[in-house]
Amino acid sequence: MISPERIFDTIKDQGISFFTGVPDSLLKDFCAYVTDHVDDQAHVIAANEGNAIALAAGWFMACGEPALVYMQNSGLGNAVNPLVSLADPEVYSIPMLIMIGWRGEPGKSDEPQHSKQGRILTKLLDALELPWFVLDGSLEEPERVITQACHVLQERMMPVVLVVKSDFFMPYSLQKENKTQYCMKREEAIKIIVDLLKPGDLVVSTTGKISRELYEYREARGEGHGNDFLTVGSMGHASSIALGIAMRRPDRHVVCFDGDGAAIMHMGALAVIGQSGQNNLIHIVFNNGAHDSVGGQPTVGLNIDLPLIAKACGYREVRSANEPEDIAKAVNHLQSVNGPALLEVRIEKGSRKDLGRPKSSPLENRDAFMTNLGSTRAEDTNA
Repeated sequence: MISPERIFDTIKDQGISFFTGVPDSLLKDFCAYVTDHVDDQAHVIAANEGNAIALAAGWFMACGEPALVYMQNSGLGNAVNPLVSLADPEVYSIPMLIMIGWRGEPGKSDEPQHSKQGRILTKLLDALELPWFVLDGSLEEPERVITQACHVLQERMMPVVLVVKSDFFMPYSLQKENKTQYCMKREEAIKIIVDLLKPGDLVVSTTGKISRELYEYREARGEGHGNDFLTVGSMGHASSIALGIAMRRPDRHVVCFDGDGAAIMHMGALAVIGQSGQNNLIHIVFNNGAHDSVGGQPTVGLNIDLPLIAKACGYREVRSANEPEDIAKAVNHLQSVNGPALLEVRIEKGSRKDLGRPKSSPLENRDAFMTNLGSTRAEDTNA
């Protein structure tokens, strides 16, 4: 395994001084090192991976120096448009070094949402005609690979990718902790809210630890999971999934459990939800100012006013709370009014070290949820 410092210094030696991207659990040690050693004028944790590509393009055009963009391989989907229509040699020809964490690498055990993404990663890179190089822990001289990649991006004036395997980086702990004044953790807040839900209420939870904590609390209560759709991938899209369900099932309250990083990633969804006038939708954002599921890297969540943004987008009711009794009051109030409504729950980051993962597969979760709704798939209808 290679120290993040060693790779960081090698990249800096290649004339790259600007870093941007979306944190990834596989790259968390490198991301933490960058956060600790690069000031805010040269490091931006972007809303999504496409934004990061655009930031890197702007940086290059302003000074002629390529930037480094980091992301999980699932984030490549967000990045495809600006990679092909902005940075590509056939358009503006913008060089940049892209570091991608290889979740779901063939032969490695991983979560189901990473299986296909990992299997097709290199094929996607080939389809995008992006040169790529692999970094793994067995390399004695990773500097040589990085130097070669940087030579290609300068010579061909285009993005070049470093595909990073799971065994590459040595551990590094983030030193710049973004402490808050909030004492309550997300899991406690989830329990308070679940206890107040009515038997027919549906929950759509975002990817990461929110879904894991919801699943474990349902288990602890001895309940089934038919009321919950646990979104294991598609970061930033849980609120839109919830809207689709709410539109089709106006007879049921739909509650979206979201995270600040996910809500910010595709914030345009707030405008669509707000203008939908969907009165049976409650959008709850657990805001700890961090990408908690992938290493705790900071977001801008605690520096912005999410309720005010939601209100401006057309949400009929908005609230913010950080104490148990205030959360309970807000949930009770929002259940009694017409939505769409938003509740921001401000919390401290962190979770239990022994937090488990859902034992049911995504397909089993989908089928249980659809069965609970009495939904029938098209092929079953045509049978």
